[in-house]
Amino acid sequence: MSMSIVATKGNLIATKKSLELAKNGFDLLDRKRNILIREMMLLIKHASTIQKEIDTTYAKAYAALQKANITLGMIEEIAGTVPIDDSLKISYRSVMGVEIPLVSFSEKGTHELPFGLYNSNSMLDEAYRRFLKVKKMTAELAEIENSVYRLADAISKTQKRANALKNIVIPRFESFVKTISDALEEKDREEFSRLKVIKNKKN
Repeated sequence: MSMSIVATKGNLIATKKSLELAKNGFDLLDRKRNILIREMMLLIKHASTIQKEIDTTYAKAYAALQKANITLGMIEEIAGTVPIDDSLKISYRSVMGVEIPLVSFSEKGTHELPFGLYNSNSMLDEAYRRFLKVKKMTAELAEIENSVYRLADAISKTQKRANALKNIVIPRFESFVKTISDALEEKDREEFSRLKVIKNKKN
């Protein structure tokens, strides 16, 4: 819209409607931003808890693997019997239009050891179970970190749009409304003065 807009009541009404839409748009974006920030902060808090736990779990898993290697020798051949894992599935949920990944882990068959008892021992069993736990926690952490990244990106874009409305679009429409209103008031004053002069002349 140009500042040379014609000062008419129709244009004033149209501009006021545009101003109202811009304000409503800003309110919606502001609410969306706050919801996304709240969701992201909850995920960050959860990620911090998992990260501490996963570090401890990794340390215990590698300690168990080291003991298995010491008692059984290098277990590379046994490790080759572990089947390729296809238990992770990814789906999505929507938070204010932002697609957030959901990583699900199927525990079907995970309670059965993939290697025989003859050439293994309880230490190898322990290492396997600890690394299984690590895998589940790593998948959960990956889900959270990816979600936080997507939310942060959406928050940044939403903030830019909200700022554009607040600092550029809304002030521009407010300026247009004032300009048109002032021009119409000036026209009304001129018309009143003109009619007064005509009335005086008739008298």
